[in-house]
Amino acid sequence: MKKKILIIGGTGFIGYHLAKNCLKKNFHVTSLSYSKPKLKRYLKKVNYLQCDISNKKKLSKKIKTKFDFVVNLGGYVNHTEKIKTFKSHYLGCRNLADFFKEKKITSFVQIGSCVEYGSNKSPQNERSTSQIIKLKSTYGVAKLRATNYLLELFYKKKFPVTILRLYLVYGPNQEPNRLISSTINSCLLNKNFPCSKGNQSRDFLFIDDLIKAITSCFENPKSRGKIINIGNGKPNKVKDVIELIRKRVGFGSPEYNKIALRKDEIKILFPKISSAKKILKWEPKISLKKGIDLTINYYKSMLNKNKKNKFEYYN
Repeated sequence: MKKKILIIGGTGFIGYHLAKNCLKKNFHVTSLSYSKPKLKRYLKKVNYLQCDISNKKKLSKKIKTKFDFVVNLGGYVNHTEKIKTFKSHYLGCRNLADFFKEKKITSFVQIGSCVEYGSNKSPQNERSTSQIIKLKSTYGVAKLRATNYLLELFYKKKFPVTILRLYLVYGPNQEPNRLISSTINSCLLNKNFPCSKGNQSRDFLFIDDLIKAITSCFENPKSRGKIINIGNGKPNKVKDVIELIRKRVGFGSPEYNKIALRKDEIKILFPKISSAKKILKWEPKISLKKGIDLTINYYKSMLNKNKKNKFEYYN
């Protein structure tokens, strides 16, 4: 019998790749998102549903099928729309958990974020605690409150939740405004493009490695009630990443020091991933060079298909 998975946010970058992977595993895949999938993220065999998860009544009416696995990738992020951001990431998550806590699901995977650690020193580990009052972003507050609520459900009702805290994920079919995707596109178009000084260090993980981490939680009881960092575990300077892309593409002119860093910008950000190795038996397999090459090849093929409108593939 086919396993059934519900992907909240299945029309997004990570959700698309997760749905694609689950279809290959012969899962019955349902996506629940606020909006319809864009053309390049549409998968024929996925059952697409639309709903605002922060609306509890609409959510309960929309979900009719029984599921084995639920992955929550949903949420709205806009720093100027704080209420909407908070509702989607905290209330949305709470509504999902309240709905599924009485259902017999095998696994609920919550996609958390490294922003939940606040300004804690790197390498960040899961034992690091953050106080909500010290977090500066609405997104971070909402994510941490969601984590706390889910863990409370685990301790009280044995709700089968695993919380994965992500760092910077990249790969084919990502939004064009992310560091790696925007740099690749600028270089492919041989543009001059503004950058920061680039001396901040970040953790970059290729999308295929992330998908393996998510699916490794599904039937792993040892992961229940755990917060697990998912990243490469090795920081890279932003400037080094930009230069790697420029050299691999062969075009493009980054203009450093044109964008100022925020005053509260964290200089070095990366995780300890020992828990992922121990609990999930997972570690990243794709090097930064290989991941960059795979991503460049994707955008090259998209540009070749869309010579008249170079960014049509995002529509």
